[in-house]
Formats: sequence, structure tokens, C-alpha cells
Amino acid sequence: MSLINFPKKSLGQNFLTDKNIIKKIVKIANINKNKIILEIGAGSGNLTKGIEELNPKKIYAIEKDKKLSISLENKFNNQKKIEIINADFLDFIKKNNFGKNIIVFGNLPYNISTKILASLILLKKWPPWYDILILMFQKEVAERIVAKVGTKEFGRLSILSNWRLDVKKHFDVSKNCFFPKPKISSTLLSFTPKKNYLFRLKNPKNLEIISRVLFSNRRKMINKNFNKLFNNDKYISKKLNIDLKLRPEQINNEIFYKIAMEYEKLLG
Repeated sequence: MSLINFPKKSLGQNFLTDKNIIKKIVKIANINKNKIILEIGAGSGNLTKGIEELNPKKIYAIEKDKKLSISLENKFNNQKKIEIINADFLDFIKKNNFGKNIIVFGNLPYNISTKILASLILLKKWPPWYDILILMFQKEVAERIVAKVGTKEFGRLSILSNWRLDVKKHFDVSKNCFFPKPKISSTLLSFTPKKNYLFRLKNPKNLEIISRVLFSNRRKMINKNFNKLFNNDKYISKKLNIDLKLRPEQINNEIFYKIAMEYEKLLG
């Protein structure tokens, strides 16, 4: 029996099986014979096959599950352009230089989708090695990524994603398009790197730190958490013209980026 019949809950495995959806996904990127593709979580190989049919130069298919990796190697054993890599993407990304202009696809494991996205945003070298990310998320996670200031979904994910990336929602995907069927629908998003983003940080993780601190009490005014970050220094809030009586979801992305820059100056 195929390994697809034994998905692992521990790895958040939900395999995309709908061929029409796969065709819609691969059409988003301009795949041609000169393009290199990296797929995160190749799983059953259904999306890999859809990508391969558009004849790219090379496909790196990363799969953490050892048994699934072996199954993928058997499935694509005659395809020299497809390289199956048995690895955890979060470890793999730290050790490898992928070159440039790579198209990244991923039907991301639900349990680590935001970690994977953050790892691709927080790269020290920018512009990054990828041209575009085409990623599938749980619908509720995607809503947080594309959320606008002032909404209940707005928070750290939206702030982080929009810092260095232009984010676009493409379409929702029914839970019936997966095996096993997840409890919630999914959404496909694409992310294009901003070549000349305005708010530059020496250490990108400082944005993660200040957004985490300021959103630690999202229903309360930011004054206490802001003062923790800046040791009660009132100069910063006056300089940035921030009303400390606001709740964090009432502050727009740009202000968070400016706060991160000031925080970094404080660190020296």
C-alpha cells in the first residue's frame, strides 16, 4: 500500500491530491527551462510532478520523512532533473547556498508553516536567493499574514511578512482537495522580495523581538511594554509620534519597523 495512506500527524502531513488545483498553483510562477525550483515538503510528489511537467532546469524536492523520501526517489528515479533531499528544511536552509533566482513552492506542514516563512524572511543577506515564494497555509494563518492594521487578525505575522515582501493572496483551497482531509480550508499566497525595502536592520530578528513584546498583551495599551523595551525613555515615543495609549493592532507596519530600528540603536 502507498505511503500516502499513512500520513504522519506529527509532521503535519496533508497531501494535496486535486490535479486542477496543482495546475493552478504551478501556473503562478513563470517556469521555463532556465528556472530552478525548490519544493518544501514534497510529500507524495503530486505537486513535484505538476512542476516537472513545465520542464524547469532543476527541481530540489525536500522531504523530512525518510520513508516518503525513498518513495519519491522510486517515483522519480528516471528524472535526472529532480533531486530528492531527505532533510528538515529549517536545518537545510542554514547549511546551503542555493544560488540565485530560485522559485520556491511549498504545501507547508501546518504545524511549522509560520516557522518556515519566518526563516525565509529573516535571512541576513538581502535580496535573498529566491525570486518568489508560492506557499500554501491554513486559511486562518493566511488571514493573519494578509491582515490589515486595525483588524483582529492583524499582528506579528503581517508585520514580519510585509517588512521585506510583497504579499499576494491567490485563492482558497477546499479541505476536500487534501488527504487526509484537514479540519480547515487552505489559502495559497505568493511572496515577492522587495529589492529596496526602506527599513533596514543589522539583525532582522530585532523586528521579531519588538513585535513579540508589543503584542504580548494585545488587548492592552502598548505603554508598559514599550517602556520595557526603551527603559522608560520618553524621547523615542515623541520622536516617532506614537500614542502609547493605543493597542498594538492599532499601530501600522511602518511604525513597528521604525520602533525596531530605534531598538537596534539602543542595543548599540
